[in-house]
Amino acid sequence: MHEQLLQRARDIRLAIFDVDGVLTDGRLYFLADGSEFKTFNTLDGHGIKMLINSGVRTAIISGRKTPVVERRAQNLGIQHLYQGREDKLVVLDELLAELNLSYFEVAYLGDDLPDLPVIRRVGLGMAVASADAFVREHAHGATQARGGEGAAREFCELIMRAQGTLAAAQTAYL
Repeated sequence: MHEQLLQRARDIRLAIFDVDGVLTDGRLYFLADGSEFKTFNTLDGHGIKMLINSGVRTAIISGRKTPVVERRAQNLGIQHLYQGREDKLVVLDELLAELNLSYFEVAYLGDDLPDLPVIRRVGLGMAVASADAFVREHAHGATQARGGEGAAREFCELIMRAQGTLAAAQTAYL
């Protein structure tokens, strides 16, 4: 299955991430004043930065809307942010039209049923290890890591490995 995933990842030009359960562990934290906070993994963040530096565009599509996600996307340099959008397939179509890309050139990492239409449509549709079992069953593959615990890094490195850019990105730190 791994070779199949690498084959699918070779032509990816856009990587899209869900937030809750993918870039986070899926828990929602609410403070007494009604504000919300999320925890993100630094390994995931650096993986996304490396992927961007390798020439792959990035996006977030989230059904929820929070300023924390906007700040995280800005910090990482994620080019396209869509929040409060529950019909993710509609957003995907808008984004592909804007960027002149095909489904085949898109990778998506999700964890729950609202992600499934996009996972099934794109060239590389993956689920995190902690995803809903039905979603994992219908994805092209699943990460070893759980959401918020390095799954996005694994996803980014898979794409970079397939495209021959991972080794250079890593050895730059030697």
